[in-house]
Amino acid sequence: MKVVVCDDDQLVALSLKTILEADPEITVVGSGNDGSDAISLYQTLKPDILLMDIQMKTTSGLEAAEAILAEEPDAKILLLTTFSDDEYIVKALELGVKGYILKQDFNGIVPALKAVNLGQSVFGGEIVSKIPVLKTKKDTFDYSVYDISEKEIEVIEQVGNGKSNREIAETLFLSEGTVRNYISTILEKLSLRDRTQLAVFYLNHK
Repeated sequence: MKVVVCDDDQLVALSLKTILEADPEITVVGSGNDGSDAISLYQTLKPDILLMDIQMKTTSGLEAAEAILAEEPDAKILLLTTFSDDEYIVKALELGVKGYILKQDFNGIVPALKAVNLGQSVFGGEIVSKIPVLKTKKDTFDYSVYDISEKEIEVIEQVGNGKSNREIAETLFLSEGTVRNYISTILEKLSLRDRTQLAVFYLNHK
């Protein structure tokens, strides 16, 4: 089984390579540190499976998966992450990736790869428990049409919940100046006048 590994933490990428190649059925034919690497390596090496992190610095794993699957709908992609965020799970399901497991489940990575190689879809236990609920959730407002980033959405939610700039800064581990800059940018993108309008906008689009 030929596998490409991509993780923006080089130590993690190296550890994954070591763990995978301890199994005689697996050969790591390439590794990268960003989603753009994943796209290039997949196109060049045509691995059986692409194993990659979701959160990477320039191009995320989800963005890379979307680009690859647009060209190769049968591509076998297994996402590996420390996050179990609902939004990531929903996006992964929509894209049609073959697996989504948490990095904490280190012992499950090799079995997951083998299952995906056999054509199965594999989601870690914590992920599986959420899928039925997520599939029945109503569609939420799509901020992406306004070019609103995930971090900006977090700021919007905090404003909508009545938090001050200081409270937002403490919650999201940002400086107050950064929070002010985020809010100014958000107001411009949404064509709103002030944070009161932003709070109302958020509550109307929950």
